[in-house]
Amino acid sequence: MVRHFDFVVVGRGMMGAAAARHLTKAGASVALVGRGEPADWKAHDGVFSSHYDSGRITRTIDQDADWALLASRSIARYRAIEAESGIPFYGETGCLISGPAGSDFINSVAAVAERHALDALLLDRTALRQRFAWFDLPETSAGVFEAKGAGYVDPRKLVAAQVACFEKAGGTSILDDANSVSDAGDRAAVALKSGGSVTGGRVLVATGGFSRAPGLLPKVPALVVKARTVVLAQLTPEQVEAYRGMPSWIDEGTDPSEHFYFLPPIVYPDGETYLKIGGDPTDVEIEEEQAIRDWFGGEGRPEAIVHLKRLLARALPDLKPVRLLSVPCVTTYTTHGYPYAGFVEGERIALLTGGNGAAAKSSDEIGRIGADLVIRGRLDEPDYATDFAVHFR
Repeated sequence: MVRHFDFVVVGRGMMGAAAARHLTKAGASVALVGRGEPADWKAHDGVFSSHYDSGRITRTIDQDADWALLASRSIARYRAIEAESGIPFYGETGCLISGPAGSDFINSVAAVAERHALDALLLDRTALRQRFAWFDLPETSAGVFEAKGAGYVDPRKLVAAQVACFEKAGGTSILDDANSVSDAGDRAAVALKSGGSVTGGRVLVATGGFSRAPGLLPKVPALVVKARTVVLAQLTPEQVEAYRGMPSWIDEGTDPSEHFYFLPPIVYPDGETYLKIGGDPTDVEIEEEQAIRDWFGGEGRPEAIVHLKRLLARALPDLKPVRLLSVPCVTTYTTHGYPYAGFVEGERIALLTGGNGAAAKSSDEIGRIGADLVIRGRLDEPDYATDFAVHFR
């Protein structure tokens, strides 16, 4: 017997889990399809998700007004999601954004902070050194520090919290992969990898870079998937204590290839505490679905690993980590630089995808937009300048 729901969400990642929670809050019957993180990445034969990580920067400050609004609305709901789920995922450590003093970049960041009336100070290098003695910044640096409503989220725990709230509200988790989503006239059908299917009045597909998978959707969305590498530095207990109060950090120097982002001490699933640094010097696109799987089974790009280790040593010259690890990730980009939220074909199948390297912190609001889309049957988001339109190949 085929199970039927008001809505089916395909994709148990940050956007999909958020959308499923918002749909159950609206009183609908909802199924969430997805297996979750595999125990062994190398042996896994299914899809992957970029939320298999424990640290992503969260902040409201953004040069783009739409991304700033997506973030601020999501951040405002963090504590309520933690309280309802019983799963803490948010570290309010603050976020430092630095770059050349007087540059257009720093001036625009400061202007955004002022426009949104944020608790964010513009600091010169002397003030930066006094407040953040751990970091070695160039003599020409200035920075904006957002102290409140910023820091990091643990994406694994954020997804777990969303799913816990979803299930608590009566949602049904289906721990399986979706092979295809098709319009069945008065409903949409999701064919499952294990056999059988599940149907919904509408289906919302939130499968990140795997949204291009052959046969998954009636039309293939225009997405670019880029390989990313991050480096983790394991800390001793003494270093964890010494780095207490360290914020998240984004640095935009004069050389774009030297850009990096940095996460403060965070406990990972192995029980150890790590710093994290990312920022690939070059872009590498991945086209085929199997190539994405192969990428997640590796350890990242050797050139990027060397590059990130050098940046980490320059930024924290006194750091002597227990060990350094490298981890692969992918980032999915849309045509217009904002998430896709729209119908694929007809009025039964919708797509919600495309984080553009900025969506982890904003995933709850993006999920709300996706949920509202399938409830209404149309997008109605007048507070945003973008239309979130889906583009196809």
